[in-house]
Amino acid sequence: MDILLEFWEFLKERKKFWLLPILLMLAMVIGLAIFGSTAGGLSPFIYALF
Repeated sequence: MDILLEFWEFLKERKKFWLLPILLMLAMVIGLAIFGSTAGGLSPFIYALF
């Protein structure tokens, strides 16, 4: 959690709030890819999103 707090302080100090949506979407896509590769029954539905 220290990393997230430190990253939030960086965003506030440097006024780089535009990085937050990019990183959130990147994390969601990575999470979806990991979930899609491990969940065998849900793979066709996840692949339909892309």
